[in-house]
Amino acid sequence: MRIRIEVSDDLAEDEVLIRCGRMDESIRKIEQLLLAQSQSEPKITFYKQNREFYFPLDTVLFFETDGEHVYAHTADDAFLTKYRLYELEQILPRQFVRAAKSTIVNSRRIYSITRNLASSSLVQFADSHKQIYASRYYYRELRRRLKERGTHET
Repeated sequence: MRIRIEVSDDLAEDEVLIRCGRMDESIRKIEQLLLAQSQSEPKITFYKQNREFYFPLDTVLFFETDGEHVYAHTADDAFLTKYRLYELEQILPRQFVRAAKSTIVNSRRIYSITRNLASSSLVQFADSHKQIYASRYYYRELRRRLKERGTHET
């Protein structure tokens, strides 16, 4: 089997084309995996000033409340979302986990955690200066998800 990936800036939506000599069980499994993947990630619109943005959830480091608003933080920017944190907890993929009352973090983007037994632990992200604090209350679940990420990713 040969695999080829072409990146094109002019596509409105990603497209996967499978060329095969015959339809067999391995091709059906690939099709099912692709369909499950495309349907599993929610489509979230992000806002900044008067613009709407559409980018993969994996680029989000964390979601954080600021007063009445919830912001999605990427490595170098922040975007408004129209969801509340409790709504995001229900629709986001498993890699996102609550780290504090006001924060949901992308466990795949965590670079390090500086544990503080007396208070919140400092969480730092790969390829970003941004950091958050994980509360003691949510720390155990965060650590559990971090351990999971190594066993389920390929």
